[in-house]
Amino acid sequence: MTPSSDAGTVEAPLRYPVQFEPDDTGLLITFPDIPEAISHGKDLAEAREMAQDALITALEFYFDDQRPVPLPSVCSRSAHFVELPPDIAAKVMLLNRVSQGL
Repeated sequence: MTPSSDAGTVEAPLRYPVQFEPDDTGLLITFPDIPEAISHGKDLAEAREMAQDALITALEFYFDDQRPVPLPSVCSRSAHFVELPPDIAAKVMLLNRVSQGL
């Protein structure tokens, strides 16, 4: 499924793959598609919460700078991902359309 081009609506949710890498104090959180989104959690439950906060915060930099936002790569069935809330997904799609001059 891909984002729809009809009137800026989103057909499928935007799900960004996230990586949780163990380190000395918990889990390092990174997003392959959004390198600015980095965080840390002491366990998987906290890391999942922190992942969404990190992703939304990083996207705010794109919005402030009016830069196109990289769309998420395809997630494998076993991969962890963060699904953007509908209002943030709509901002991503709108910014990307405006950036393309559409």
